[in-house]
Amino acid sequence: MMIGAVKWFCRQSGKKKFTDSDIRSMKYTAELKAADRNPYSWNMEFYPYEDDSGYEARFTKCGICTLMKELGIYEAVPAMCALDYAMSEAGGASVFAREYTLASGGPYCDCGYKKKVR
Repeated sequence: MMIGAVKWFCRQSGKKKFTDSDIRSMKYTAELKAADRNPYSWNMEFYPYEDDSGYEARFTKCGICTLMKELGIYEAVPAMCALDYAMSEAGGASVFAREYTLASGGPYCDCGYKKKVR
């Protein structure tokens, strides 16, 4: 269940998914390694699927995990991670898939976005 503003934001994001701009942005974010300078940010790697069906954003450092540990409410993080599925669905352009999250003890968070067949 999402409020209207979140649904709108997800739909706008979905319209840009898999565009050249989206791919450039993902690659740029991967190069930044922002969590090396700010513990409340993220480090990620970008892996395009070989068959051009989408990509994976693999997060190796998570600012939300860091913050929630400091606040003593780390147990809430897996619920926040689960929102990725709903947000992808609301965007309308991708099917989200994941095997691991840092919050559940995984080696990384694998955020897979496969192009939705229309």
